[in-house]
Order: sequence, then structure tokens, then C-alpha cells
Amino acid sequence: MAGVRLINGVSTCDHVSMPTPGMPLPAALIPDCTKPEAHHAAYSSAKTNDAIFVCIARQGPRWKVELDAFASSKPIVPEQAVTVLRAAAEALVIAGTVTQANVGADYISMWQIESEKKAREIAAAFHAALYGLQQLHIAVPSQQP
Repeated sequence: MAGVRLINGVSTCDHVSMPTPGMPLPAALIPDCTKPEAHHAAYSSAKTNDAIFVCIARQGPRWKVELDAFASSKPIVPEQAVTVLRAAAEALVIAGTVTQANVGADYISMWQIESEKKAREIAAAFHAALYGLQQLHIAVPSQQP
């Protein structure tokens, strides 16, 4: 790729709706979907707003992060873009910030996060990254045959 240079940058679901497309949620607004009815409400809101679903949920003393791109009708990011998300998730596992991570083009989940604050931070970062990769995929035509 000649000429390209890269340079190294509490609400409940009852009261928060998912953002409009292209608008990732900041950490403070990531819904806490520990209760099943809160999860259902947030997912429904994401679908209604054509947004990527994101939430955190308490699992015992620790937290889980969940994202689901199927809530949005926008195209799923291509596999080569998912590599970036996987690398970030692997770094979190290696650092011990999360114990398990599942990253695909349509769904991301991470478990055993020590604090709600850290879960929100991770959820917001992956939500923004997934939105950005989705928007890039829409804007830039694929070079694949």
C-alpha cells in the first residue's frame, strides 16, 4: 500500500435508547442489562434505531460486555477488519483484564471483567470501533474479487 502511512488515541436500559446509526455510546451511557427485561428493552431499542447493540451485565461479582451488529441493518464488517477487534480482545485477555473473549463480524462478548467502570470503558471502545469499521466498510468499496 504505497503512499499510506499510519500514525498511532450509569444508566439502565429503561431510560437509555441506543444511538442513531453512526453514533456510538459513551461509556456512561452503556446500558446495564443485568436483568433480562432490561436486555430485551435495550436490544429492541437498538433494532428500532438501526443501531449496533451494546450492553454490560453483572455476572456474579464480575461483568460481561456484549455487542451485536445484527441489531443494525447495516452490512457486517469484513473479516479483515474483524482482525483488528480480535487483536484488541486478545490483548485484553493476555493482560488479564478479561478472561474470555468471543469476537466475530456480527457479535462480540467478553467475560469476567473486574469492575463496572472497566466493562463500560471496554464496551464503549468496542462499540465505537465496530461502528467505525462498519462505516469504513460502507464508504470504501471492497478490493476483493
